[in-house]
Amino acid sequence: MLERYYQELLRLISRSTGCRDKAQDVVQEAYARILAREPLGGAPALHSGAAPDSGQRALLYVTAKNIAIDEQRLHQRRPHDDIDTPHFQLRAPRADEPEQRLHDRQTMERLLAIIDALPPRCRQAFALYKFDGLSQIEIAAQMGISVNMVEKHIINGMLACKKGMPERDTL
Repeated sequence: MLERYYQELLRLISRSTGCRDKAQDVVQEAYARILAREPLGGAPALHSGAAPDSGQRALLYVTAKNIAIDEQRLHQRRPHDDIDTPHFQLRAPRADEPEQRLHDRQTMERLLAIIDALPPRCRQAFALYKFDGLSQIEIAAQMGISVNMVEKHIINGMLACKKGMPERDTL
């Protein structure tokens, strides 16, 4: 299991952090945390000889994403550590406000519906590019089509998402 998801997870975290070195640290920490867990049955949380388990994969991905978010929060907090004012209060990030969370969820649902409505091959190429982080060359090889066709599918997917979404509104 370690080898199975490492590169895929590393690409995903690299895209979210913008730094491959940070992503390697995050992925390593995620594996360490999960391997340190022992479920009630006594079997390791991740085991390399087992059949693929989407629950294990999901746990690994969620753990890695949470570590990346924690690292980002820590990095954002450090510049303000020297502020020693008792009345200094930070307003909650807009993303934590209920209205913003509802708006974000509705936006995500609209995008997923748009993506789901794409033609099958277009949807597959778009998902491999956006969600799995594969390069256009990797997608072409996996789908057995040309890189130009992959580019067209991705562009069509992006245009459909852009067209299907209302102008950015602010709450």
